[in-house]
Amino acid sequence: MTTRLSRPIIFILCVLLFSTSSALASKKSADPSGDTAIIIASFGTSVPSAVTAISNIYQKTKKAFPTIEVRICFTSNIIRSIWRERREKPREWLDQGILREILYVKNIISTIGDLCEEGYRNIIVQPTHMFYMEQSQDLKSYVDALASIRTTKKKWNPFDKLVMGRPALGMPGNHYDYHKDLAKAVQTLAGDAQLARENNAMLIYMGHGNEHWSTGIYAETQKKMRTEYPDVQTFVGVAEGMPGINDFLSYLPHAKTKKIILKPFMIVAGDHAKNDMAGSGPNSWKSILTQEGYEVQSVLEGLGSNDNFAALFVDHIKDTAREHNIQLQ
Repeated sequence: MTTRLSRPIIFILCVLLFSTSSALASKKSADPSGDTAIIIASFGTSVPSAVTAISNIYQKTKKAFPTIEVRICFTSNIIRSIWRERREKPREWLDQGILREILYVKNIISTIGDLCEEGYRNIIVQPTHMFYMEQSQDLKSYVDALASIRTTKKKWNPFDKLVMGRPALGMPGNHYDYHKDLAKAVQTLAGDAQLARENNAMLIYMGHGNEHWSTGIYAETQKKMRTEYPDVQTFVGVAEGMPGINDFLSYLPHAKTKKIILKPFMIVAGDHAKNDMAGSGPNSWKSILTQEGYEVQSVLEGLGSNDNFAALFVDHIKDTAREHNIQLQ
């Protein structure tokens, strides 16, 4: 389920001007410069077990940049509202290992506003999206709008630099070659290929997809996976848009195996993975494939839990900092 990020621009300005630090807001970094921060911007998830993927990316980022302030935000209004309700019984969730940064998560505007209020002048917003589609476009519109603020006196500008990194598989354009990003991402999936190999199984991924943008990146990923791991028959489909499961179902018999490893090609193993991919309902991919006579092993683990995949976002943060001359050490 996707939700829009849109809010009136006046709300953005009000948050920046009047935002106060939340109870969770951390003290400024011990770094002498102390004016740089990173925001890990995720669509979010309401599934507690899926949160570990986001937490892993967050922790990897903190470890890579120990002197830099790192925050998390969720861009989905619906998901944030669920966590807001859960805050009424905080101990119940904290005792399960849910990070306070997740339980008390805010939206992108409030998170930037808090950092601005605390004196951070250089902010990198790193999306944890798969590719540059609807969610990335909406997030960038917020970042660009806030970064465009110019006060009469330069010293009162809220930021020196407010910039956004690129998703895991990159983005269109020739500044960064997304083919290289895709190739690096595929290399992090060697463990998935090995799991399929050991089980003499096909490897089928379910991505999120999008009904409003071209999802050709998934076909490119499938082709690259087959090149990198030629002994594993890999299929990549999506829950929304193309290719759906019916677009490749007729090709499965050519794989000469009745076993399937079914995994989410998503950062988190959230509602789509639990229900649309591996659910017990008749329309889930697992149910459809089982009905077709395949032996399906579902793996409910998001790509964010893969340490090597999570490290891609750290590399993209470094690239963004280098491009904009922002010091991270």
